[in-house]
Amino acid sequence: MSVVNSFRLFESYEKLSVIFDISSICLFFYLLGGQCQDCMTRIPYATLIATIMCCVGVGVFCGTMYRGATLSVLMFDQVFHLRLPWLEAVQLIFVIIGASMGALGIMILFVGCLATGATRHKVYRAWRARVGGRISCAIFMGITYVLQLAWIIMLCFLVIVTLFYTIFWAMCGSKRVQQDHQCIDFQQFDFMFPNNTRPDDMKVCEMHEIKLFCKDYVEKAEVMFLLASFACLLVILSLVSMASKSVFTKIFILYLPFGIA
Repeated sequence: MSVVNSFRLFESYEKLSVIFDISSICLFFYLLGGQCQDCMTRIPYATLIATIMCCVGVGVFCGTMYRGATLSVLMFDQVFHLRLPWLEAVQLIFVIIGASMGALGIMILFVGCLATGATRHKVYRAWRARVGGRISCAIFMGITYVLQLAWIIMLCFLVIVTLFYTIFWAMCGSKRVQQDHQCIDFQQFDFMFPNNTRPDDMKVCEMHEIKLFCKDYVEKAEVMFLLASFACLLVILSLVSMASKSVFTKIFILYLPFGIA
């Protein structure tokens, strides 16, 4: 009889332990869900999306422009026999632009997180914190407006470069070059060459040079600059979104520091 009672007591203990484990798991997920919900309300989604757009656009822009500049250097060197050392410096500038824009996007995202949800109740409660928030928003607004102008100028430059490469590709596919095997004459584009360039260097006549110019360089570079143009447009859109979010954040810091973002 004592054995039966011991067995029943063991079963009761086992059931209680299972119930306790299930309740502990439920409590854990309940608390985790509350923390996740609280965390989700502190995320500035507009700034986050704009930051992702900016990082993707800058990454594509830097990669395509670096490749496009490399193809242009090789084209001028092997086809037109010209050395353009300043194009190599441009490649380094693209890397610096990528790092700078990525850092700027992360900083603006950080400011947006501080001014979103319940976080601003703790951050912008004091007067000095509000003044600092206003100053930081004003600085980022000014930076984004200047960068918008710079990227718009870059977009115009890329449209012109892409147009020239499209014209070059059309010249490569013309009947005069493909069937009649005539030279590709660039004397009408002499403003693109240095002043001491010989007229013979502005013509592409040999078959291997035509193949290098058309297939290896112009065709690939046109695609690179076209992708860079779309990436530049994406960066401009992200900067517009960041600027509008900075204005929105500044208004809340000024007038509604404890409102709903």
